[in-house]
Amino acid sequence: MKKIAFIGAGSFGFTRTLVKDILTFPALSDCTIALMDIDDVRLAAITKAVNRIIEEGKYPAKVIAMKSRAEALEGADGVVCTILAGGVNVWRHDVEIPMKYGVDINCGDTRGPAGVFRALRTIPVMLDICKDIEKYCPDAIFLNYTNPMAMLCRAMQGMSKVKVTGLCHSVQGTAGKLAKWIGAPMDEITYKCAGINHQAFYLEYKWNGKDAYPLIREALKKPEIYNIEIVRNEMFANLDYYVTESSGHNSEYNPWFRKRPDLIEKYCIDGTGSNPGKHAFILESYLKKEHSWQREIDEWLQKDTIDLERGPEYAAYIFNATIGDGTLFEFNGNVRNFGLIDNLPEGCCVEVPVLASKRGLDPMHVGPLPAQLALLINTNARCEELAVEAAIEGDPRKVFHSIAFDPLTSAVLSLNEIKLMVDEMFEKNKEWLPQFKL
Repeated sequence: MKKIAFIGAGSFGFTRTLVKDILTFPALSDCTIALMDIDDVRLAAITKAVNRIIEEGKYPAKVIAMKSRAEALEGADGVVCTILAGGVNVWRHDVEIPMKYGVDINCGDTRGPAGVFRALRTIPVMLDICKDIEKYCPDAIFLNYTNPMAMLCRAMQGMSKVKVTGLCHSVQGTAGKLAKWIGAPMDEITYKCAGINHQAFYLEYKWNGKDAYPLIREALKKPEIYNIEIVRNEMFANLDYYVTESSGHNSEYNPWFRKRPDLIEKYCIDGTGSNPGKHAFILESYLKKEHSWQREIDEWLQKDTIDLERGPEYAAYIFNATIGDGTLFEFNGNVRNFGLIDNLPEGCCVEVPVLASKRGLDPMHVGPLPAQLALLINTNARCEELAVEAAIEGDPRKVFHSIAFDPLTSAVLSLNEIKLMVDEMFEKNKEWLPQFKL
């Protein structure tokens, strides 16, 4: 019987989805699901939900719930992390302060000024989790779903010996979207995808072994398809390769779409897929959920039947490959760049194909990226590297420098304006950043 621990289990959507997927594998159907969260109400709600999944699927699994991280991790074979350090009412300042200075943010969870400060708060917590894993379950496979993905994984992989990788659903999600646009069954699609989290590109995208990019270009001539993802489709038209993460996210990772109101109106208001590009969209969504999540959970629990079909998230397949029946599984994971992508910084966190097996997690060599992609990604990767150093060393000057070179921020603000913005963000975050002597 295997044990899988969920740290931050009160992230209802993720935990419910991943538990549902894990239990569909026969080798994991009798596992112990250990749910850990610091919020009593959320912990009670997700415990009810997981028990509902177990009962509905008639699985021999069992669930245990606790607020003690050590208890959850003791003897675990697998660990999943979905925490939010500081909560929405702290995160909101990461978005609202830059907005005041003219840095128009859509999501604010991955990079740029908002992503950096989220990383500064979260990296110490993640390193503490890694210390506990080293103590209580040193051989466990640790799968991180918490953002900012690249900076957190870079810190953990540089400062601990834990077997950790970070997962995002944008790679397989976008691959499925492109297949739908060209009318291809997903089981006939193959691809090679690499870059950094939320900014990886399909270096190859094939249907039955043949290059499908000409079909994608033809599909984008249809307004009903082009208008779904204007930012990404514009990037594809000009950079020649399709990027993984949605238009809402990508519009804030480059200097082209959010630096003027007219550009925001043209590219970012409507045609941005699942993350509309309007100002602070993701923050507004989370603030609404602060008042509605309990009702949504109650409605789900009261459903007559629930969906038990296995979904496309990577976690369950990885656990089955590494601690289950050993079926090999290839996925895109976040790992350090040691000989994987030739023209990105050595040691930075990259998102590349990884093979999961009983041996563990083996990343694959990709080679060099096309030069135009490497230019954009290098800038973001180096900013992330500097931010991770800042978080570990407690160096506010490096925080400023990492944000000063952020593509969107530097397209909008002067250096002095950036310094004022960063100082104000530090003031709002100071109780969450004990490693900095401010």
